[in-house]
Amino acid sequence: MEQQKSAVIIGAGLVGSLWAVYLSKAGYKVTIYERRSDIRKAEISAGKSINLALSVRGWTALDAVGVGDEIREIAIPMYGRMMHDVEGNLNFQQYGKEGEAIYSVSRGKVNAKMMDIAETHGGATIHYNHTCQKVDLENGIVTLTDTINNKTFTVESEVIFAVDGAFSNVRYNSMQKMERFTYSQNFIADGYREILLPADENGNYRMDKNSLHIWPRGRFMLIALANEDGSFTCTLFMPHEGDKYAFDKLNSREAVNTFFLDVFPDFYKMMPNIADAWEDHPLSNLAIIRCYPWHKGKVALMGDAAHATVPFYGQGMNAGFEDCSVLWGLMQKHKENWPLVFDEYSRTRKADGDALQDLSLDNYFVMRDFVGDPAFILRKKIEAKFSSLYPERWMPLYSQVTFSNIKYSVAYAQGNLQNSIMDEVMALPEIEKNWESEEIMNYLVEKSKQFNFQV
Repeated sequence: MEQQKSAVIIGAGLVGSLWAVYLSKAGYKVTIYERRSDIRKAEISAGKSINLALSVRGWTALDAVGVGDEIREIAIPMYGRMMHDVEGNLNFQQYGKEGEAIYSVSRGKVNAKMMDIAETHGGATIHYNHTCQKVDLENGIVTLTDTINNKTFTVESEVIFAVDGAFSNVRYNSMQKMERFTYSQNFIADGYREILLPADENGNYRMDKNSLHIWPRGRFMLIALANEDGSFTCTLFMPHEGDKYAFDKLNSREAVNTFFLDVFPDFYKMMPNIADAWEDHPLSNLAIIRCYPWHKGKVALMGDAAHATVPFYGQGMNAGFEDCSVLWGLMQKHKENWPLVFDEYSRTRKADGDALQDLSLDNYFVMRDFVGDPAFILRKKIEAKFSSLYPERWMPLYSQVTFSNIKYSVAYAQGNLQNSIMDEVMALPEIEKNWESEEIMNYLVEKSKQFNFQV
């Protein structure tokens, strides 16, 4: 009888759990080692972390192994951004075409569901409270410590996948010791704090649940995504220090109340006890981590361990799930010749990881600085009209990233070219009056001929 192929996954998070299902479909016996305890045995608070936004790439990877519908049960569609200005006025900006949506999911709930899926669909065995100490990359030997019993042991496997997050133990303790391994870790100046806006006294949503709510305030912003129980997980992104409005200034109840009353008065009206809830969740940091190569010997990095980014495009989870799709395609192409699979994965996927990080940083400036700007809103209207008339010539960058499977690197390059064309359009005389005219659309037709757009 042929011995079953073996695979070890370090990290039982979202990507590791999904990858277990893929590997099981290829006939692998999958064992997952997770540093934390089983989150399914603890109460999962809706506001424990930034809610996640599932979009086409994520659904494509989930549906490819038949588990998408289980996640749809806990997902809430969001059809656009709802902008809140200081006066409390609302402005809705549709994300894509009619009916296109991104989906809000609680990180805790989706992680618990993905662990269930790894066990039921993937037949994986998950060992909790196990810390990875190091990996012998060439020989595929993992050294682990059972932190409950304080016992250290080794496990050998044909292939090992490090899916243990932005601050990956495997990458830090083993891969970063390699010669010519390139690594950078950059924290942005801003941090974030979460706030749970509860349902009203009748258990209802206090705002439209099918929108991603944004309070853009120039140098910082507040966002809110709906949960299933009528609450919203809200996140305030703001400089740590060195600004008129910064986290280091909000060090008393009075300061917190004054800040929200002045800057987010409509939010304060919904949550006048904001000062009481201010420290329910810790102040956290935001980092971009780049490294290369993403593999060595029998080991490959996936998800945040390979390409951690900031959350402003809502693509971190989607990119990690897409890693699964990409690796799966390469497994078929190279008939599970892992050296060939890993080599092509590192070489081809790295550019997409870098592009997503650039996209994520760019979108922070869009969300906090421009979404409320009349010129930006007009620009988006022109793009939407032209795209609806000539879909083969133009897909807005947001749609390329969110509502397609176009490679991130291709989308970023195309988006930059489109951006330069739109700069020219916005500089045309009296564009505010003439933007819907046939003349403007024809101008865009001519300009868009210069590049071969990938849909």
